[in-house]
Amino acid sequence: MSSAKPRILLIVTQDTKEVEGQFLRECLEEAGCDVIHLDPSVRRTVGGAEIGPDAVAAAAGKSIEDIRAIGHEGKIQMEMIAGASKLALETHASTPLSGIISVGGSMGTTLGTTVMRAFPYGLPKVMISTLASGFTAPFVGLKDIVMVNAVCDISGINSITLDVYRNGAFGIAGMAHHYEKRVADKRPLVLISTLGTTERGMRRLRESLEGDGYEVMVFHTTGMGGQTLDAIAAERDVAAIVDMSLVEINDLIHDGICSAGPDRGTAGLKRGIPVIFAPGNADFYIMPSPMAVGDDPFQGRRFHVHNAALTAVRTGQADLEKLADHVAGLVQEAPGPVRFYVPLKGFSSHDSEEGYLHDPSLPPKFATYVEAVMPANVDVRRFDAHINDAIFGDALADAVREMTKAKIEA
Repeated sequence: MSSAKPRILLIVTQDTKEVEGQFLRECLEEAGCDVIHLDPSVRRTVGGAEIGPDAVAAAAGKSIEDIRAIGHEGKIQMEMIAGASKLALETHASTPLSGIISVGGSMGTTLGTTVMRAFPYGLPKVMISTLASGFTAPFVGLKDIVMVNAVCDISGINSITLDVYRNGAFGIAGMAHHYEKRVADKRPLVLISTLGTTERGMRRLRESLEGDGYEVMVFHTTGMGGQTLDAIAAERDVAAIVDMSLVEINDLIHDGICSAGPDRGTAGLKRGIPVIFAPGNADFYIMPSPMAVGDDPFQGRRFHVHNAALTAVRTGQADLEKLADHVAGLVQEAPGPVRFYVPLKGFSSHDSEEGYLHDPSLPPKFATYVEAVMPANVDVRRFDAHINDAIFGDALADAVREMTKAKIEA
């Protein structure tokens, strides 16, 4: 680890949060960090920031007076976000950062986290926000941003916010002191989707591939997990994808709470990355547990209350056919190799002899339907196994080895 002080980018608007910004700076410097203050203020220019409002506006192609004259807070913010993001990345390129911290309400949180999302995974990012105890998904997005609840409004410093700000500052300082930019991993990368209900099968697959020298990233398919898998498939050099949890597609079809949108699964297919599908967790879609009340909460479907937030609702044959139709539509023009592996003894731990939603009649029917609807470019195979059985995990691992052999040997 370098003996030089880590550099922290502090994003705070001094026009409304001058006191808080100064306090954070003092804490960061006390913790042994160099501070680069980026101030995207619009109402007034206080001065003292390494990157002031005039520079942010200029980076957006305007003067600060031009931006003030827009007269619409949303449009103004878009300009300042563009300028702030550009300058933050330029700063990182010239004087590498070891962390980013920001404090703000709705406007400051939107700006601060937008800048943070432009930075790579691994670089420490902390957002102290009045919104951190609520709906954080739009701000965290697919990146590794730590959201800290401000508790009080960001308006001065009191006995609560003093500790909140100080903890946030020393938290990012601790991360920054130990931050090391990673050397690119040379191992072939495999992306896998899963849920806890397919954990055992996924672990068999992961450990087998890791033993062969693959890097494996696993994603929890509750909406953001699938979107993150797709984002990485679009950006990185990925050797193969094993999509063994398709519940997000079920949730798209049934308006469940874990949908990842209509484009889920397309990123890797479009790039020609080898993809192996398996119908993990296709035996259910996910609904809010508060709906699991009354005599007939899901139109007579079987269901299992997984916890206070999530209830698994059993899919039937028609539902599984809709899932197969959807996947068939995704893969029909894939330029790379695609396989679809169907375990005939169940699709999740719920769909097992010990599970709550088991229906042994459905997997064979599903396999027959998949064979009928998948385009000719898809290699469909049946396995006399449960998705969590070792034999199925080994089959998926063998598929990865076969489908990536040419790439690895090149």
